[in-house]
Amino acid sequence: MTWLNMKKQEIYNPNKPRKLLDQVRDVMWLKHYAYRTEITYSGWIKRFIFFHDKKHPKDMGEPEVEAFLTWLAVDQKVAKSTQNQAFNALIFLYRDVLKCPLEGRINAIRSRKKERLPVAMSKEETQRVLNGMSGTTQLMAKLLYGNGFRLMEPIGV
Repeated sequence: MTWLNMKKQEIYNPNKPRKLLDQVRDVMWLKHYAYRTEITYSGWIKRFIFFHDKKHPKDMGEPEVEAFLTWLAVDQKVAKSTQNQAFNALIFLYRDVLKCPLEGRINAIRSRKKERLPVAMSKEETQRVLNGMSGTTQLMAKLLYGNGFRLMEPIGV
């Protein structure tokens, strides 16, 4: 039996109850989400559950989501984009996995965008780094730099 057939059988077996994070992965797999998105969203959903003492998300709603997002901004001091990523993971969980979208407005305290100047190397610095490499590593680095690839694209993940 191929991996794909095993995965399909695992997803569509109505006799076997699936754990929540397995359901999340199944929905992401069926919707062709990127593997990195699957890992990231699963991590945020897990943190959300642990934040609320392992309470099942179907027993929670907008107030718990607000509390979690506020905790991220105030206590954890995460960046705005990080808080948005966590929020998107929870929206996905409630809308696509649990099939009960968050109806109300989420009034969590929002993280402030941090003022940072982007760090970029000069052409000369980049050349020195690339010249310090050889073989496959140098080829991968040149592909990343020259084509604007994301980190995992040259290796097919």
